[in-house]
Amino acid sequence: MKTKRQEEESGEGEDNVKRQKLLEQSTSPSPSPSPSPSPPRLGFDNALLPLASYDDDDDEEEDDGERRGAGGVRIGNNDGRVEKNGYKDGSEYDDGDEDDDEHNEKGVSQGKRNRVVELRRDCPYLDTVNRQVLDFDFEKFCSVSLSNLNVYACLVCGKYYQGRGQKSHAYTHSLEAGHHVYINLRTEKVYCLPDGYEINDSSLDDIRHVLNPRFTKEQVEELDRKKQWSRALDGSDYLPGMVGLNNINETDFVNVTIQSLMRVTPLRNFFLIPKNYQHSKSPLVHRFGELTRKIWHARNFKGQVSPHEFLQAVMKASKKHFRIGAQSDPVEFMSWLLNTLHADLRSSKRNNSIIHQCFQGELEVVKEIHSKHVS
Repeated sequence: MKTKRQEEESGEGEDNVKRQKLLEQSTSPSPSPSPSPSPPRLGFDNALLPLASYDDDDDEEEDDGERRGAGGVRIGNNDGRVEKNGYKDGSEYDDGDEDDDEHNEKGVSQGKRNRVVELRRDCPYLDTVNRQVLDFDFEKFCSVSLSNLNVYACLVCGKYYQGRGQKSHAYTHSLEAGHHVYINLRTEKVYCLPDGYEINDSSLDDIRHVLNPRFTKEQVEELDRKKQWSRALDGSDYLPGMVGLNNINETDFVNVTIQSLMRVTPLRNFFLIPKNYQHSKSPLVHRFGELTRKIWHARNFKGQVSPHEFLQAVMKASKKHFRIGAQSDPVEFMSWLLNTLHADLRSSKRNNSIIHQCFQGELEVVKEIHSKHVS
């Protein structure tokens, strides 16, 4: 029989043999793997127009190799040329689309793929657009998810839906209701769902102007010199700048203040051009500017404007001191509004703003001394 010491020595010898074999295997050269073939280059032969690129917001299963060659070079143009980084002469690159907002919120933006969307001038569903039901005066929230990220308006029924990917509410609505034309409320781009192509048609420009009214400096200067009546879709006539404001549950104190401020020409001209206050991060400033442009817009679909978005900004800025459903003093509200706008617009270097220029006055005190005539 082996003693305990002999068993330990034999075990150590076996371990040394195993270590020697492993060392020889690790030092021996391994066969080099054969290089993988580069993916083939494909092309689109029957594209109607140049292709635009956008970041999709859904998890569609799509082979990325069909659109990209080796080294991140995009391929597949109308004429077989190679696009670098998705750009091509005459094509549009959708760099500012919001379709990735939901994914950014979840922290998975790194995994998104850049997809290609077709840009078309013709769409068989343009005759289904119903301008009578379009109302862009309310907050831009999805009617299903109540989210304000990546919201589209259905141009057939006027409702707001989020996203346009295959798992989005807008895509589902297009299949269930048969409504196919949608506009992104931020980028103003129009898409056809569920097909997914972008519509480039000048007949939709009037909708874009109602969604986001815009003025040039020349137009602002001509407002008071050339007053012209406009006609709404219902046939009624209205004069830009003289439109009515909807009274939303005892908010007439807001309406009378807004109507009076719209008569102050320097203030109106300042807020008609967003570039003048683009440095401000105050939602109240931008909502007041949007309301000013809607009141003075000559291409509205209706003869009245709803200050709903502006009221929401007022409630938030005043911490619900002024709110919907509670009557307040117009003089108190005007004083608060002007002081808040001045604080949000003034620069850090100088205590000056358009509010200061229009309403800051000087007080002159004169002391009269009556002389007494002694008889």
